[in-house]
Amino acid sequence: MTVQWTPPAGALCMRRVSHRIRCLITAGPTREHLDPVRFLSNGSSGKMGYALAGNAIARGWEVDLVSGPVALPPPPGATVHQVMSAEEMFRACEPLFAASDLFIAVAAVADYRPRETAPEKLKKTGGTLNLELVPTIDILKTLAARKRPGQVVVGFAAETQDLENCARRKLVEKDLDWIVANDVGRPGLGMNADANAVLLLGRNGESLAFGPAPKLAVAEFILAHIAPVSAGFVRP
Repeated sequence: MTVQWTPPAGALCMRRVSHRIRCLITAGPTREHLDPVRFLSNGSSGKMGYALAGNAIARGWEVDLVSGPVALPPPPGATVHQVMSAEEMFRACEPLFAASDLFIAVAAVADYRPRETAPEKLKKTGGTLNLELVPTIDILKTLAARKRPGQVVVGFAAETQDLENCARRKLVEKDLDWIVANDVGRPGLGMNADANAVLLLGRNGESLAFGPAPKLAVAEFILAHIAPVSAGFVRP
């Protein structure tokens, strides 16, 4: 059963009782270059990941934000690591993940990249152009497999159909603690929008819906439920 969540009045939903949570967040798209000027990418604006980073900082958490190319100012207080490709994002995340209490993979990472990147701009020939694409590294699945006891790993599932089933399958296949599912086919929500509507699913059968709402409010909803209690935070 899915429960519609209503935020409580007053302050944030978590209170600190021990040490600071160290949080690693990815945000934005990646770009997989065909040549120096063309690339494969997607419409992610990074707004959801940046909203989560800002909310985490407001809670007193230590935040590393690994960001693809976006047009957003860095959240004050976050340590921002700028990357371009999926491989660069993985290399940036790998050492940070080992030291984190909470990993939230919000970035819309490209699933494929060109096998070869041309060193110079590809010229228009008037004929067809065949591209050979190969899979990029699955950052979330790779790092989730290294999860230590007490560490919390959260994924995102941006879907256009069969939202809950697709998200639950990803939750299990990647061995996640939580997954945030959102329908990016709905006008005005999700990618490159200021609002979102999400379904939060947990490994223990939790199912909570929230929105449509501004992404700042969605970030508050998400962090109110996923913070690792073992890291010293408890729900009041």
